[in-house]
Amino acid sequence: MTTPTVTTPPPPEWAPHDAVWIGFPSHPELWEEDLDPAREEVLAFARAVHADGRGERVILVAADGEAAEAARAMAGDMADVVVQPFGDIWLRDTGPIITGDGSARLFRFNGWGGKYDLPGDDTVGARLAEDRGLSATRCEWVLEGGAIDGDGTGLVVTTRQCLLNPNRNPDLREGEIADRLANDLGLTRIVWLGNGLLNDHTDGHVDNLARFVGPNRVAIPEAAENDPNWQVYAAAKRDAQAAGLEVVGIPSPGRVLRDDEVVPASYMNFYIGNASVVVPLYGSENDEAGVAAIQAIFPDRQVVGLRADAILTGGGSFHCISQQIPTIG
Repeated sequence: MTTPTVTTPPPPEWAPHDAVWIGFPSHPELWEEDLDPAREEVLAFARAVHADGRGERVILVAADGEAAEAARAMAGDMADVVVQPFGDIWLRDTGPIITGDGSARLFRFNGWGGKYDLPGDDTVGARLAEDRGLSATRCEWVLEGGAIDGDGTGLVVTTRQCLLNPNRNPDLREGEIADRLANDLGLTRIVWLGNGLLNDHTDGHVDNLARFVGPNRVAIPEAAENDPNWQVYAAAKRDAQAAGLEVVGIPSPGRVLRDDEVVPASYMNFYIGNASVVVPLYGSENDEAGVAAIQAIFPDRQVVGLRADAILTGGGSFHCISQQIPTIG
């Protein structure tokens, strides 16, 4: 590990990528009857990101040889497949975060506050960075990539529910976390939102709530009828505007139920690739409107809406299972 002399913020997600890591569902005991459907959804996502060669290189990360064989059979020449043991596919949270100078930051991972302690999740980031030949620095505090979203200028949005949760860094106060974000990631201006979505086991990851879509410009859902998160969205919009951000409204999926329970379904969990923006869909009557609204934000990319029902049974969606490798220089 090396110690950085200067920390430049991670590039924004819409900046060019060399490649993207995507987690491939690998553990039948975790996914049960959703394993095959989840694999199909992940491959559809990967194809949309690859965009027939117009997008970035796709690297499917499998946890073992059996999963790697399945991934290669499904992907063909469209993607590279690497084997790195992990607990589950949420590489946004367990993978390395790459700064503007091309070096990696590795944070402690404690299973989203001790909820899901699975072998390999706390080390897969270091192994992926080493595989890639990245200079890596270990930062000795808990941070998940889905908890923050930046615009590349040092401006970042996050939620108090997650970053200030005592199940992450109980000894760190708000100011100390702000200092660490500045020192470790070059994030010098923080916009603090309140809570994340209802029943989100990540304790309010911001990539389900508010996403930068341009410098100082953030997308936030607008509540649909009977939306269980309408107060969350309204509060996030107030806080963002009070901080001087331009807010773009995106229709929300509304109330989405699985086994009679509200799930944290969000169009905000989109992935911004070189050629495409891939948006998770849930069979909501607002799916088409959500895709159209995001297409209006990214006229230079093709916005693709894909069902993500099986992936969501694991607790996340397309942004959660991916971690981009930005082009530096």
